[in-house]
Amino acid sequence: MPRNEPTEVTDGWGGERSPKRRKAVRYGVPVAVAGVSAAMIGLVPAFAGSAPDLPKISAQDLIAKVAKSDVQQLSGTVRVTTDLGLPSLPGAGGGAGAFGGAPGGGAQGGDGASAAPQNKLMELASGAHTLRVAADGPEKQRVSIVDKAAEYSLVHNGKDVWAYDSGSNTAVHSTAPGERSGKQHQAPKGLPKDLKSATPQDLAKQALEAAGDTTSVTVDGTAKVAGRDAYQLLIKPKQAGSTVGSIRVAVDAENGTPLKFTLTPKSGGAAAVDVGYTNVDFAKPAASTFSFTPPKGAKVVNGDKEHATAQRGHGKDAPSRKELAKDMDGLNVIGKGWTSIATIKGDGPGLPSGKDKDKAKGAGGDVGKFLDSIGDEVNGTFGSGRVFSTRLVNALVTDNGTVYVGAVDKQTLINAANAAK
Repeated sequence: MPRNEPTEVTDGWGGERSPKRRKAVRYGVPVAVAGVSAAMIGLVPAFAGSAPDLPKISAQDLIAKVAKSDVQQLSGTVRVTTDLGLPSLPGAGGGAGAFGGAPGGGAQGGDGASAAPQNKLMELASGAHTLRVAADGPEKQRVSIVDKAAEYSLVHNGKDVWAYDSGSNTAVHSTAPGERSGKQHQAPKGLPKDLKSATPQDLAKQALEAAGDTTSVTVDGTAKVAGRDAYQLLIKPKQAGSTVGSIRVAVDAENGTPLKFTLTPKSGGAAAVDVGYTNVDFAKPAASTFSFTPPKGAKVVNGDKEHATAQRGHGKDAPSRKELAKDMDGLNVIGKGWTSIATIKGDGPGLPSGKDKDKAKGAGGDVGKFLDSIGDEVNGTFGSGRVFSTRLVNALVTDNGTVYVGAVDKQTLINAANAAK
């Protein structure tokens, strides 16, 4: 069989796009890719093993194969490695603590905070992690983060949702949203939506949704991943200002399931996000996989009750969804494609600086010195500000507090601020 040669998908794919193809590439703003990378996420040697000979396939057909893939049952192990170059905050112990959670993945607050999915999701924003995943249709999923000293599991089985943190020996039980609404049981927030966003399928879906006129998509050979034959789909931004160099997705040749997702920054070096199966089985998992009983001595928290109590007890402190929406009125997205930039208009002072001695403004001190050490001072027709950079996502905070953030380089942020002024 002939090996697959790169076949570019550009603006002219030829003729009217089918509804399924439009569904796969209809989004021209790849902000979601940057968001996932910033929020979350080496693997075994990339694509280890000899490349298999597979029938030739075009990029369009491979994208359609991914879009049509509807695998409902699987189990396997996923390795997640993230290297975004995020700094540790002063006084934080690194890891999740650097992102606002308590050391070890917990968080200050409610009884079940250490088992909250959002806290565990933040741990995936740096380092290497091993996940065990299983699914049997829309009502049964399980995701476990396996560390050397502890294990964290989210289990959805019909109307029941369990989150268990072995480090604190805490289990949180909640009712699936569908049960509360009287509709078919739905996967709860955090499972599989939050932690599933650290799987190759979800990351690949977001990358393909970003593919449009600003993107080059090619089939770049074949690979063996987790013992499965796969095509390699190569996604590259056409816009010079993007910090994304390329995204490589290994697609199962048989069923179209993405098996591996690798995002490499334009600056080079190790992948910023590398997520892939080390083993996978598409057979129906055993029913016992989705059974959970809290271990003896575990602290069991009623998640429904805690959520309701938090809403009542912190009503004045915790903004409602409407209040949050109102507060985000200043949020806007400018630009297109891979150089899209999210902006939030400011109306006050910018960030403190270690050079600023005006204590009445709350500036200076250790916080200001720390910000000076990780940010670059920039100037333009917009005024002055500071750019904070990672290997993938950069942010500009101006002297009046306006924020520009995106998976773009520093000069693109400055140009956007100048144009907005």
